[in-house]
Amino acid sequence: MKKTLLRPAALTAAVIVILYVMCALVPGPHGGARPSIGAGSGKRILIIDAGHGGADGGAVSITGVPESAINLDIALRLDQIMAFFGVPTLLTRTSEELDYPPDATTIRKKKVYDQRRRITLINSTENAVLLSIHQNTYPDASPHGAQALYAKTEGSKELAESIHRALVQALGAKNVRLPAKVPERVYLLNYAQCPAVLAETGFLSNPADEALLKTDAYRLRLAVALAAGYLSACTNEQTGGAS
Repeated sequence: MKKTLLRPAALTAAVIVILYVMCALVPGPHGGARPSIGAGSGKRILIIDAGHGGADGGAVSITGVPESAINLDIALRLDQIMAFFGVPTLLTRTSEELDYPPDATTIRKKKVYDQRRRITLINSTENAVLLSIHQNTYPDASPHGAQALYAKTEGSKELAESIHRALVQALGAKNVRLPAKVPERVYLLNYAQCPAVLAETGFLSNPADEALLKTDAYRLRLAVALAAGYLSACTNEQTGGAS
């Protein structure tokens, strides 16, 4: 069962910010068309993937917060915002608890089972768009900021660019990490057959990022930015890329 994280006043404020960010993303008369996630028939379904979960907590922050909990919190906020805009969504998980088959007796087997479960859900959903939410980490504490990584499928790069612009608009110019192609080791994005983006929304190894990621306000700002980037790309698709 999904948790309701946003009170009506907070949701209203989030919607206002999204509309502001989307207006800021519209280029001027010489700016060209906005990015589009590519052609498709029927209404897009946004699959929101909160990375890790269950036996797989992902990375751990410098104060011991598991990545999986932060990912889920942002995902649930994003889902609630998308519902306000009438965007159909599916979540790959809604809880930190996951069910596994009896033969998944090790953490590795549980991870493999869960990854295959998610990719089956993604690839069996018609007109899907995948947005996977994660946190970054690095041995050095200096790297910081969010980044959008894109799959090889049509429309993925354009969606990542739209999300990047929204992140910069909502979070500030310090988010200098440009969109990049996702590494081959990332299972979901390399096997997804739809437009797919992985959003690394901060570095758990950076003290400033980690402090922000532990707050409700910043997680909401991240959900707002992801929503604005997605909605901007989808709006452009539906209007034929006109500026």
